[in-house]
Amino acid sequence: MNIKTDALLIRREYNQWVANETLEDYSLRYTAKKARRWSTGWVANTALGIIAFLALEAIGGTITLNYGFTNAMWAILVVGAIIFLSGLPLSYYAARDGVDIDLLTRGAGFGYIGSTVSSLIYASFTFIFFALEAAIMSMALHMMTGISLSFAYIISTIVVIPLATHGISRISRFQAWTQPIWVILQISPLIFIALHESSIFEQWTAFTGTETMGESGFNLLHFGAAAAIIFPLIAQNGEQADFLRFLPIQTKDNKIQWWLAVIGAGPGWVIFGIIKLFIGSFLTVLVLNLAVLPESLATDPAHMYAVAFTYIISNADIALWVAGIFVVISQLKINVTNAYAGSIAWGNFFSRLTHSHPGRVVWLVFNVSIALMLMELGLYQAFESILIIYASLVVAWVGSVVADLVINKPLGLSPQHIEFRRSHLYDINPVGVLSMFIASCAGIAANIGVFGELAKALAAFISLSIPFITVPLIAWLTQGRYYLCRSEEDAVTETEQMKCLVCENDFDKEDISQCPSYEGAICSLCCALDSRCGNLCRPEAHLSAQTFSAFGRFLPPSINSLVHSVTGHFLGIFIATTTIIAGLLSVVFYAQQNEKITDLSLISITLWQVFFLLMLVTGVLIWLYVLAQKSARFALSESQLQANLLLQEVNAHEKTAIELEKARDAANAANLAKSRYLSGVSHELRTPLNTIFGYAQIMEADNSASKKCQKISTVIRRSSEHLSDVIEGLLEISKIEARKLELQKDAVDLKSLIQQLDDMFRPLAKAKGIEFEIHFQTNVPHFVTTDEKRLRQILLNLLSNAIKFTPSGKVTFDISYRNQVARMFVTDTGIGISEEDQSRIFFPFERVRDSKTQLISGTGLGLSISNLLTKIMGGNLELKSQPDRGSEFCLSIFLPTVNEATVSTQDHSNILGYTGTPQHIMVVDDEYNHRNLIDAFLSPLGFIVHQAQSAKHALDIFSKQNINLFLLDLNMPEMNGQQLIIELRKLNFNGPIIILSANSYEETLLNQEAIDFQAFISKPIHIGKLLKQIQHCLNTQWEKTEQTLDSTLDSNASEDVSQLDIDALTSLRDFAKMGYLKGVIEYIESLEFQNQQSSIVKNLRQMVDKCDLEGIIHATNNLIEKGSTN
Repeated sequence: MNIKTDALLIRREYNQWVANETLEDYSLRYTAKKARRWSTGWVANTALGIIAFLALEAIGGTITLNYGFTNAMWAILVVGAIIFLSGLPLSYYAARDGVDIDLLTRGAGFGYIGSTVSSLIYASFTFIFFALEAAIMSMALHMMTGISLSFAYIISTIVVIPLATHGISRISRFQAWTQPIWVILQISPLIFIALHESSIFEQWTAFTGTETMGESGFNLLHFGAAAAIIFPLIAQNGEQADFLRFLPIQTKDNKIQWWLAVIGAGPGWVIFGIIKLFIGSFLTVLVLNLAVLPESLATDPAHMYAVAFTYIISNADIALWVAGIFVVISQLKINVTNAYAGSIAWGNFFSRLTHSHPGRVVWLVFNVSIALMLMELGLYQAFESILIIYASLVVAWVGSVVADLVINKPLGLSPQHIEFRRSHLYDINPVGVLSMFIASCAGIAANIGVFGELAKALAAFISLSIPFITVPLIAWLTQGRYYLCRSEEDAVTETEQMKCLVCENDFDKEDISQCPSYEGAICSLCCALDSRCGNLCRPEAHLSAQTFSAFGRFLPPSINSLVHSVTGHFLGIFIATTTIIAGLLSVVFYAQQNEKITDLSLISITLWQVFFLLMLVTGVLIWLYVLAQKSARFALSESQLQANLLLQEVNAHEKTAIELEKARDAANAANLAKSRYLSGVSHELRTPLNTIFGYAQIMEADNSASKKCQKISTVIRRSSEHLSDVIEGLLEISKIEARKLELQKDAVDLKSLIQQLDDMFRPLAKAKGIEFEIHFQTNVPHFVTTDEKRLRQILLNLLSNAIKFTPSGKVTFDISYRNQVARMFVTDTGIGISEEDQSRIFFPFERVRDSKTQLISGTGLGLSISNLLTKIMGGNLELKSQPDRGSEFCLSIFLPTVNEATVSTQDHSNILGYTGTPQHIMVVDDEYNHRNLIDAFLSPLGFIVHQAQSAKHALDIFSKQNINLFLLDLNMPEMNGQQLIIELRKLNFNGPIIILSANSYEETLLNQEAIDFQAFISKPIHIGKLLKQIQHCLNTQWEKTEQTLDSTLDSNASEDVSQLDIDALTSLRDFAKMGYLKGVIEYIESLEFQNQQSSIVKNLRQMVDKCDLEGIIHATNNLIEKGSTN
């Protein structure tokens, strides 16, 4: 089972840092089109900056000194032509496809890991020649200033680093600034010498060399030896390719300039190189003829040009300084390129083997450090001997790449494009790797004399020619199957640029692959650095799979398994490591030979002893490495196994989650259907109930009606009000379940609220013959923040139930407060609740039904609503109960303390009318009875009421009459209330609009849709609520009746106020303050029963009938005050 890999933040940040092209300069990757912004001339000039390097003069002088002019000339011309021809395809493909020499090698027959060998060869070329060039510069510094060579080596190395850190952008400026100075200093002494020493040319061409025994003609052996020293320069084509990848894309407009840049700055460098080789040859002969320097210094460029500049500057010291400046400029121009190219080569080498890249600048410092070490140890002095062996490796590599480009691609044996992405390549392509191995082995064998003297001299030519046979042959035998492991259809080609899932940068489509591990597009660099994917995109193309398959073709399965065992891995790494150590010690030995040391046998014995000691240490370390790798692989396999099991579990959970989601959706759909049903039913119930309740209020307040009629009206009103409460409870639960209930956060006087509850329920408890106690266990704050309406609703339900279901004993209300959390305990000694009933009493309409409760009325919604409200408010409601011993409800709720609260009250007395100009109110409702009901409410108060049976009718009236206020229903045929509001606002009606609707859900919908209305009143309509909203919207000042309880008391002075129950009056006042009309009615009926002939009670009844709660509050306050003074 494949496990999808997600890019962790640390991995993404690391890859984004690695992809910082300011310093990276597109190392390890395709050169983006946006980076190829320089002109062809600018890039070509940068690439040609390398022709300044003076190692050319040193090589030209060395081969001339050793093998004579004739052999040196032919070696320079032949090898120069070979370098030019080999550099042409390399430069063309690098510039066309925007790849450096390493990426080019990958796609030209070597594969992803196979090209690491060429990267190592190329990197060694850069630090070897960096050391040679820096040694020449150090000699110049030594001659100029007299500083030691060791210190000069450090200066020559360090000064290059800042010039190469920012890649081509800084290198190109440096090359452009120094180019004119270098050209002048390069040409001027040569012109003067040619004018004043014309006779030297004959001596130069007749020079026979020190190794020819005076032979002046052409000698094939000497020619081969001279060519072997020049051949390593073929790797310079790689450095040219590293710069030419920045050339702009070839177009019709720049075709000529593009080709001139590719040829001139690519293989064309060797034309200037040939000239400089001849200059070195010429200056060496000149110095020898002048006899001003010993033979050992005649080939040193610093000394060469110190002599050359004396031809134009008579002062030897000044000439030395000018020559020194020339040498420094020349060597800096080449060494910035060597350092830059080496950093890319090392980065490519280590990133493929370790899947890590600390940055190109790190490898830049690493590369120059190696060169510095070689100079300080004096090993670079043995490079003449080393370069002959090295030449076989270099030309085998370059020859294999060139053969693939010029033979296999035209013949169709390899893909036409250069593929460099890890996800599309085999780790090892035998076409290039095997060809280079065969050619290298043949060249090295020839070099050590296996095939005779002639073959030894021509070893480099043998190494170069073999790939042109083996590369097409191996490609034909393998049918080119090892070039690509994935078809091009798998590549991303939809758009020119895509975002990498890992580093989240945008890349050209050529630099993007589809990754099955990350399940999306990934750039080539992130692909190269990823070590966790397990090569899911190429399971048969990675190194271990390839080697196991390759050995399996020739070895029995048992032997093949042994080769790939821990012991086999150890032997393979051990042999490779000891071979490298032997090679390095050989370099040391050759360096000592160059120093003319007589007792080489002692050195040889010492090096052999060192070699065997290193073998012992290396063996131990390799065993540690191999065993650690085995443990790591075992741990990884176990982790993958556990991850697979975890993934299976996750998939199972995902399936369960999908099923749960389906079940949830079904439940939500059912809940929504229930809510819609309840909404519809409530609307249908509220519509006739509005008429019944409204007219019942009017009839009950009509003093002209008979008492019997008023009594019947009271019964109708109370029944309507109860039915309205049931509907409101249903909708409350529905709102809660639909999560549409909105809480208000207000400053609440908690102690006042508790006092109101005490005033309300203490008389009820007293009337029932039970005790009612309230205890504050700790300091309760005065003001808290909460939804007062909901908190009061919860406590009313709990206390009401406690008194209702307690036939005897007492009810206790305990309040404690700590850490902003209030805990309220309602404890009773009532009938209790059985354990099986405790879990269901919080469900809607669930009641305990037995002989003790059947006579107690109730809807079964109180506890359900209280529980749901508690949860919404973030609290908790707990129940403890035992049958026949009582119950305890514990409400725990978060009530943050506030410092102060503002309590505003409005005084509404009996309303007779209003002051000011007449107000026109339009009632829009398709129900005739509803319109008449509103008319009956408002017309007696002086309002001019206009009735409209539809929205269209309302617009007709509005066009003829100025309307101050609209009262409208929402559900109407043709045009509904919402559309009417929008139309009225379009007609510039800026006045208030009050919505009267039987569906309370519509208020939320209207708010969500930003409909401009001022108030929303649910049906059935309470007159008091409607008048309050009208007063608020029209800023109306009411005219109230002058007949108050004070005047009644004055006119009935004989009536003793003290006969009235002060506790009942107090509860009546508190219920009126809370707006609890049901409680007000119960207490007024209690007062009527106790004082049937009291005119005071009759006046209170009139206020109750008119819902004049403010009048009741004012009157009861006066009565309580008079009663207390009596």
